[in-house]
Amino acid sequence: MRLSVAFRHAHRSHASIRQSRAGVKVLNRENRFIPDNSAVSYLRVREASSTSGTTETVANFKSHPRKNDGLLYESAVGDIVQRSREELKAIRETNPGLKPTLAIIQAGEDDSLLEVNKKMARKIGLNVMQICLPHQCTEEEVIEEILRLNEDSRVHGIFLHLSQSFLSRSVCNAIKPQKDVDGVSDLNVGRVVLGDQRDGFASPVAGAVLELLARHDVPLVGKMAVLVGVKGPLKVALQFLLQNNGMMVQTCQWSSKYLQKQIMNSDVVVFLEMGHKGLPPTWLRPGVAVINLGSALIEDHPDSWEHRIEAKSDAGVGPLSAALRMQHVVRSSKRWIQEQEYQPWRLRPLKLQPLSPVPSDIDISRAQTPKPISQLAQEIGLLPEELEAYGNTKAKVHLSLLNRLQHQPDGKYVLVAGITPTPLGEGKSTVTIGLVQALSAHLKLNSFACLRQPSQGPTFGVKGGAAGGGYAQVIPMEEFNLHLTGDIHAITAANNLVAAAIDARIFHEATQSDKALYSRLVPSINSVRRFSPIQLVRLQRLGINKSDPSDLTPQEVSAFVRLDLDPEKVTWQRVVDTNDRFLRKITVGQANTEKGHARQTQFDIAVASEIMAILALTDGLADMRARLGRMVVGSSRNNQPITADDLGVTGALAVLMKDAIKPTLMQTLEGTPVFVHAGPFANIAHGNSSVLADKLALKLVGEEGYVVTEAGFGADIGMEKFFNIKCRTSGLRPDVVVLVATVRALKMHGGGPNNMQLVADGCSNLKKQIQIARLFGVPVVVALNVFKTDTQAEIDLVCHIAEASGASAAVPCHHWSRGGRGSVELAHAVKEVASQGSHFQFLYNLQDPIVEKIRMIAQKVYGADDIELSPDAQAKIDYYNQQGFSALPICMAKTHLSLSHMPEKKGVPTGFILPIRDVRASIGAGFIFPLVGTLKVGLPILANQWYPEEFEEPV
Repeated sequence: MRLSVAFRHAHRSHASIRQSRAGVKVLNRENRFIPDNSAVSYLRVREASSTSGTTETVANFKSHPRKNDGLLYESAVGDIVQRSREELKAIRETNPGLKPTLAIIQAGEDDSLLEVNKKMARKIGLNVMQICLPHQCTEEEVIEEILRLNEDSRVHGIFLHLSQSFLSRSVCNAIKPQKDVDGVSDLNVGRVVLGDQRDGFASPVAGAVLELLARHDVPLVGKMAVLVGVKGPLKVALQFLLQNNGMMVQTCQWSSKYLQKQIMNSDVVVFLEMGHKGLPPTWLRPGVAVINLGSALIEDHPDSWEHRIEAKSDAGVGPLSAALRMQHVVRSSKRWIQEQEYQPWRLRPLKLQPLSPVPSDIDISRAQTPKPISQLAQEIGLLPEELEAYGNTKAKVHLSLLNRLQHQPDGKYVLVAGITPTPLGEGKSTVTIGLVQALSAHLKLNSFACLRQPSQGPTFGVKGGAAGGGYAQVIPMEEFNLHLTGDIHAITAANNLVAAAIDARIFHEATQSDKALYSRLVPSINSVRRFSPIQLVRLQRLGINKSDPSDLTPQEVSAFVRLDLDPEKVTWQRVVDTNDRFLRKITVGQANTEKGHARQTQFDIAVASEIMAILALTDGLADMRARLGRMVVGSSRNNQPITADDLGVTGALAVLMKDAIKPTLMQTLEGTPVFVHAGPFANIAHGNSSVLADKLALKLVGEEGYVVTEAGFGADIGMEKFFNIKCRTSGLRPDVVVLVATVRALKMHGGGPNNMQLVADGCSNLKKQIQIARLFGVPVVVALNVFKTDTQAEIDLVCHIAEASGASAAVPCHHWSRGGRGSVELAHAVKEVASQGSHFQFLYNLQDPIVEKIRMIAQKVYGADDIELSPDAQAKIDYYNQQGFSALPICMAKTHLSLSHMPEKKGVPTGFILPIRDVRASIGAGFIFPLVGTLKVGLPILANQWYPEEFEEPV
């Protein structure tokens, strides 16, 4: 390639090249601009004499006809534009909604150089976003805009169209390297120095120089280049790009006394005038290539803001560098798409060195140093923008991940359930954690644990926290068990907001006229009244199709403003996450300001709130808001259900819950990932962690990975609700059930502490729970959680009986004392069984009558002969049928200490009738929950319960 600029010198005078804002112009002796008709200021010089004595200096690296110069330059630009178009077309074929965008930050008005870039973007098909700052803007203002654009997913490239004085290191390094299409950040410059630009960008101006030189048929290896007046990142990029292509490079400034000598000894001269007079042609030896960078950069001249607008726009390296800049934007968008795709895990497990005897849980937790949560997130393929850190060891994960990985196949879905437990539990959490530690840290398989957030009720009671135990824990233990990221506090606030709204509405309706209520509910703002969206929905439910508040009749106003809530039929309670027994029954409204409108109510434990159940079952923010709006808080005096939507608080509830809906990422002792999200109890609610956490984890682990989630209490409660409620809501299907048992619990079910026959007798409960799982078509692996007091004979007996009873495998587990290494055998068994697939099926059809669904659970799961409905329960069922709630699944509220309704009945009780004393509905959560026997729904008193001394920690 040969590109030339001609200098015509009258009367042997030397013209100089002067840089204007957008191009190159040639000055004659009278200092008047002579337009240069060539495409770029790429000079190949040779001397020719004329009869008039005038010397003509023509850019001429190799003697070629000058008429081809412009064509060759246009070819360079055209080739880049065409390649970029083709790349963009390929991108849009698989991502039709993507619109790659270049953001330009400028100070002042548009100039010709900016127009060149915008024109080039249009040619290729890119969007351009211009941010126009004042001419006298500050560095802080520029950085603020850069940081905003960094977080804008629509932007794939940032171009700082600013004078050199603005381009400080702080400004340049504020740009995310992946959006730094001008290659000005230290990271991108460093990549050029190392000769590795796979993940970065080199300066397009430097790239334009190399492109011009590379298109010439003269080899560059061994040639000498000198860079004159070039500074900063551009100088570094040019120097190393040329060196990486075999050239020798010298740099000097205009003031250097060796300038003439260096130029005369060079094969290539690259210079930037920026206020200097340029190069005398006599310094340029024949065949030298001269490139002026001025047309691609902005000067710092005070008058340049006016001059640059008038300057010629199609000269200099500006257009070529603009084409390369746009190519960078296209490739940045391509890399962005690749980043959005599923990323293989690069998990680095933490080393674990178990001690004997096993220290306390808190000592073990504090002895391990967790990885920074940002590092763990990166290892498992999360993007930085998908993470919302809460300190250094836990973070919320944005639900946008589900959209990003929507086409990624799910991994294997593993449920951990248990036999009917002792009051202290049988170690389902430790088995869950030990299993994922074994899968990820030892078998090198992607795995995720999904756990419930513990309530402060049991945490400060005898049962304690839920972080696991021994060497199978989530760390830090204190942060897991206390507060976490505030989800339960958000639920408490939202729940009690509803309670406050209920009592306030009852009070105001009892003390004010229709007109006064209407003025409060639809106030006049600037003499204008408007219904809110939620009020319009209420009007529609009332059959009032009007949108102008002034159009309602007095009767319609009365129907709109009066919910007529019956204080005796309010079903919504306040909550607190503490076992405070004196709040089980309270009286509210005793202050004089409440004018005698007192009523009796109660507090429940916070995790028993319907809002917690909604959090655990929702699949997104819009669905959560809809569910919150459907929550029934009581009935009117004419027996109509009153919802949160009727109260007008749904929007406020959604705002309170907007962060709680995001699962929290933590890690195990061995550095494997854990999602902690939602914490409904399994006896009075459905007892499973959130659908969202499971869905996120199933995408992250990949098709060959494993998500291990836990169902509360025994399989008859937590597992049954997992299948019939959670799986219906989520659409997910489990591949295998891990059923946790302990010799301790089996002895309890057998009737005594130390007898092999009693262990065998107690295995009747294990057999029944295996049968329940197989009733749903899911294979079972029994995990025997080994205690230090268990004998080998007892362990062998339980495993033999489990496999004879239909379990696909039964293995002893030592995770409590050994960590993941102690559950490797279990991990192998789960892997093998999960690969065989399941034949999952629901227990009942949703269209079955409510009574029949209750009866089916009682008979097939609990082993009851039949059910017995109290008159209140039957009346409630009739009411729910009338209201259209009959097609909801059933969530039995039953004791967890027995398959029956009688806590003292161990093993496998038979011949009993299951009494249903009441039936309630969680319409927002989406289930009917019958109250079985004498189970209380309210504040537990776990802190005052007593347990026999023989119950010890598992080992």
